[in-house]
Amino acid sequence: MSAIDATSFFKIGYGLYVVTTNDGKRDNGMICNTVVQVTGEPPKLSVTINKANYTHDVIKETGKMNVCTLAESAPFSVFENFGFRSGRDADKFEGGALLRTANGLAVPARDCNSVFSLKVESYIDLETHGMFICSVEEALVLSDAPTMTYAYYHENVKPKPQSAAPGGKKRWICPICGYVYEGEGQPPADYICPLCKHPGSEFIEE
Repeated sequence: MSAIDATSFFKIGYGLYVVTTNDGKRDNGMICNTVVQVTGEPPKLSVTINKANYTHDVIKETGKMNVCTLAESAPFSVFENFGFRSGRDADKFEGGALLRTANGLAVPARDCNSVFSLKVESYIDLETHGMFICSVEEALVLSDAPTMTYAYYHENVKPKPQSAAPGGKKRWICPICGYVYEGEGQPPADYICPLCKHPGSEFIEE
């Protein structure tokens, strides 16, 4: 039994977060589902970020970040803004009302129920990703709203997959967001996932 079903990863229990940073010129943020509490006393969290994300580089440079826990009430537009655009060329906080913590970093407070201000203590290179081990400098509860989980997002927030090629014989799944492409073969070389902008060349056949 050596096959890998891409949808099996959706069954792992995750929370969903906005990780915020500032590169010295503007605020930035990204969607993250790899935040884990690793110790209770002193409190420390691990945050794992894909090296391709601009946020990874900013955290390595500044040594600090905020982890903002998304509430179930967060709309899909939050994921479009923080998850489907790059901070290299987009101002993700443009025109948005926000809160700032003692470290000066932004918090999209309307859509979050808590925030943790983190200081990077160490870094683990995981080839495609980097894991930041962080101490907690500030932690605030913003509301009593339930926390958004990965499962809740897929079931209630993310738009349902639409057929990209009616009548197609095969289904190809985006490994990032679960979008389904239907066609005679793998998505064309220039195909981009309409939800998360992941390249079609990395879709997995169902």
